Amino acid sequence: MNRSELADFLRRGRARLTPSDVGLAPGPRRRTPGLRREEVAQLAGMSVDYYTRLEQCRGPRPSRQMLTALARALRLTADERDHLFHLTDEEPPRRETASKHVSPGLMLILDRLDDTPAQVVTDCGEVLAQNAMGRALTGDVMSRPRRERNLVRLYFLDPDARALFPEEDRAEHARASVANLRAVTAARPDDPEPAALVAEVRAGSEEFARLWDEHEVSLRHKATKRFLHPVVGLLDLDCEVLLSHEHHQLLIVHSARPGTETYERLRLLRVVGTQDMSPQPA
Repeated sequence: MNRSELADFLRRGRARLTPSDVGLAPGPRRRTPGLRREEVAQLAGMSVDYYTRLEQCRGPRPSRQMLTALARALRLTADERDHLFHLTDEEPPRRETASKHVSPGLMLILDRLDDTPAQVVTDCGEVLAQNAMGRALTGDVMSRPRRERNLVRLYFLDPDARALFPEEDRAEHARASVANLRAVTAARPDDPEPAALVAEVRAGSEEFARLWDEHEVSLRHKATKRFLHPVVGLLDLDCEVLLSHEHHQLLIVHSARPGTETYERLRLLRVVGTQDMSPQPA
């Protein structure tokens, strides 16, 4: 592992970004350009001490998961991400048909959406990035282990994820999710990931197995979705999907029409954020 080159690469990557580039508030006046170390650590989900040691050429070799988080935090391109892996003597991730590396362009758009929930997902449902409002709406999916970040898997195998939707909407949501996954699996017959997801969820959910056998096909498209948030209540949101064909990724944005009750509740959600306001046991 080339510690000095890694440290220099991280410092330069941090210096070229501003808080607004990554969706953070500017904060107090800054002595030097770029992000602070604690801001990069926050974005990457690591301790400030660990990141500081990397920049000071004295940290341990980061795991592959940590390198991926750093690449996302520093908004690296695919080539820059590969270079980061090489500096730590790690083989870069294969550039598969469905990339797990969010392009800087999509991340830039995501970071600019500070008043509406948004997230980047793969075409078969794995969450790759969320903005603050996205976390406030559906929970911090990115804090879960990677295999638990898939929205299809969560919906059919995690009762808490299912509770985000009103009961009367769940059957249609399940049908649409399976129909989309069916289309993705057929379009990528040589990619083992969609097939493995189907096998896992089919084995764990009778509902999924039944819907899969009905062989309905439908790709994601603009729709209206209702979410049952535990704090602000029912949200009737428009769902817009921006597709990145090159990476097989989708930027999903949920918005509300001004003047509606949901619009006011969404404004409240922005204030509430991810605070846990549920009653605590005595």
